[in-house]
Amino acid sequence: MIYTCTLNPSIDYLIQVDDFKLGALNRAGRTQFFPGGKGINVSRVLKRFDTESTAIGFAGGFTGEYIQNFLQKENITADFTEVSDDTRINVKLKTGIETEINGAGPEIPAEQQEQLIDKVRQLEKGDLLVLAGSIPSSLPAHFYSRLAGICRSAGAETVIDTTGRALEETFQYEPFLIKPNHHEIGELLKTKVSSVNEAVYSAKKLLDRGVQNVIVSLAGEGAVLVNKDIVLKASVPSGEVKNSVGAGDSVVAGFISAYTKGLSFEEALRTGVSAGSATAFSEDLCTKAEAEKLRGDIKIEKIG
Repeated sequence: MIYTCTLNPSIDYLIQVDDFKLGALNRAGRTQFFPGGKGINVSRVLKRFDTESTAIGFAGGFTGEYIQNFLQKENITADFTEVSDDTRINVKLKTGIETEINGAGPEIPAEQQEQLIDKVRQLEKGDLLVLAGSIPSSLPAHFYSRLAGICRSAGAETVIDTTGRALEETFQYEPFLIKPNHHEIGELLKTKVSSVNEAVYSAKKLLDRGVQNVIVSLAGEGAVLVNKDIVLKASVPSGEVKNSVGAGDSVVAGFISAYTKGLSFEEALRTGVSAGSATAFSEDLCTKAEAEKLRGDIKIEKIG
């Protein structure tokens, strides 16, 4: 079973205002509500690719209830640990350019932390846990590392999609996959990564530290997948970028969906890049049909 963990989910409130004026009354042309959070995005795209998952994390109040109900309506299993504070609301104002106002997350007491950890302790060999997003300030900085260690002891695999120290501390537990972009991997290794060759070189350094597979996204240059046996470069299709939210999560979901169904690394990477591109070209997370339309435009090349 695949599990996705979102420690600090949100309701994303999207507001379209054609002619926004600061300090004046503005009327929204369109509003939308979506459950937010990287792990939740992965679960939603996995479902669209006919792959089941269980979404875990922390949720509280009427906003937390909304998120769980939303996922259940999409036939996604939700098993969040309940906290007393309300789950946050993030406002995304679209008015020519996009402005974001992110709410503060809830406090997560030690008792609820242990409840979530106990759920992770139930994982077993063959399971996979996706740890995605930043760690809230009310949790220990090593929280992902602790969860990854539990999975390692149980024989379950982990996918880590975060940054900085929280990511680095999981390497000792040999995560199955990480997916930094070229800026993030550069910051991790205290260098600049701006080319395919530099991305491959940097990814190999992380293999030496225990990571099994590294996908580095390179914006318009595509993406590379590096493991101990193969180095692959994927091109990206052309299209109008409408949405940056969830594109990386869609890459992770597409890759996991294909790989867990027994497809090759080449086809898993193609699926991931097509999903990420389809999300970037749409206003919401991609559908499987939208991603399939792009598959033929994505070239996979073995390099190195």
